[in-house]
Amino acid sequence: MIKNKVITLMLILGISVSAFAQRKTENIIIVTLDGMRWQEVFGGADSVLLRNKKYTKDSVGTNKKFWSTDLSERRKKLFPFLWSVVMKNGQLHGNRNEGSFVNVANPYSFSYPGYNEIFTGYPDTAVNSNDKIKNKNINVLEFLNQQNGFEGKVAAFSTWDAFPYILNKWRSGVYVNSDVDSLKFSDKSLSLINDLQFLAAKPIDVRLDVLTYMAAREYMKAYQPRVLYIAFDETDDFAHGGEYDQYLKSAHAEDAMIADLWNYIQSSPKYKDKTTLLITCDHGRGDLVKDNWRHHGQKIPEASQIWVAAMGPDTEALGEIKSSEQLYQKQFAATIARLLGFNFTANHPVADPVIGLMKNKTKNKMNYGSTVSGF
Repeated sequence: MIKNKVITLMLILGISVSAFAQRKTENIIIVTLDGMRWQEVFGGADSVLLRNKKYTKDSVGTNKKFWSTDLSERRKKLFPFLWSVVMKNGQLHGNRNEGSFVNVANPYSFSYPGYNEIFTGYPDTAVNSNDKIKNKNINVLEFLNQQNGFEGKVAAFSTWDAFPYILNKWRSGVYVNSDVDSLKFSDKSLSLINDLQFLAAKPIDVRLDVLTYMAAREYMKAYQPRVLYIAFDETDDFAHGGEYDQYLKSAHAEDAMIADLWNYIQSSPKYKDKTTLLITCDHGRGDLVKDNWRHHGQKIPEASQIWVAAMGPDTEALGEIKSSEQLYQKQFAATIARLLGFNFTANHPVADPVIGLMKNKTKNKMNYGSTVSGF
C-alpha cells in the first residue's frame, strides 16, 4: 500500500518511475581546462605554432613528443585519455570541422563569466569582469549541496584563487579549496600536500595544477564526495604568455591527471560504474592571425568556441560527435543536476540540459519543479 502511494505521488509530480530505476549515476566529477582550445583537443598540436621559435622554444623536443602527420595519432599524443578511454566509452562534442558546435552564450568569452555560465546555467551580462566579487547567482553545486544525501558531499578544488567568489562559498556552503588554501584535515596525505603547495615554486603565481589535483584526489579518497569539481589553470596562463610548448605540456599533464582520477574511480566500489565524468573549458581562444591564439574576449570571435566531453553509466558511448549540432555552455549546469536525478532550479533563468549526454532520453525527463529555460 505504501509503495503504491509513493508511485502515485511520483506520477502526480511528473517523475518517471522508470527513470529512477534506470539512472545509474550517483556521483559526478567535473573538470575544466582553462582556455583550452577546441583546435588542439580535436586536431592535436598545431604545426605552425610548433615551428615558430617565438612560441615553441624547444621545437625539436616538442615536435617529437606531440607531432604526427596523422590526425588521429596527433591528437591522441596530446590527449591520450580523451582519445582512448573517453572516445571508446563516452562522447566528445565541439569539433567544428565535423559540424559539432559548442559555444559560450555569454558575450564576454573570458573566465569569470564562463565559469558563472557553466555552474549557474545563466549567462548573466552583469557578470562582466574577473574581479573577486561574490557571485549573486545560484550555482548547481550549491543546489546539489542542499539535496538529501548530498549535504557536505560537494567540493571544489581550483588553481585560480577567484573560485571562492565564483562559487560564493560563503553563501553556498560548498567546500572550495583554492590556490594555497590550507588543507585543514587530519589525513596525513593531505598534510603532505599542504606542505608541498606552500614550498613549491609558482611559475604562474598560483599553486601548480598537479598540487590542485593531488589535493582533490586525496580529499576524494578520504571524504568520498558525491560531487567533485577540479579547475585547472595552467593552459590559459601559458597561452597568454605565448609559451605554446608549455601550453601543450600542461594540457597533456592535465589529461594524465584525469586518467589517474578515472583509474581511482574504477578501483573504488563507491564510485565504479556509478560516476559520470564531465570535462570542458570556460572559453576558447583565437586563431593564428595576429597572435590571437594567445588571447580571448569579446573582440575575438573564435573565443566563444568551446568543447565538452562526458563519460559515465548514463551517457551513451557515441565517441566523437560528427553530426550537425549546436550546444551551449549554459546547458551544463542543468545537465549536471539531471544526471544525478535533479531538475536544477534557481532564482534566475536556467537553460535546458543537454539531453544527448543521457541515455533513455525520453524517460529521463523528470520534473521536480518549474524552471525557466530556453532563453
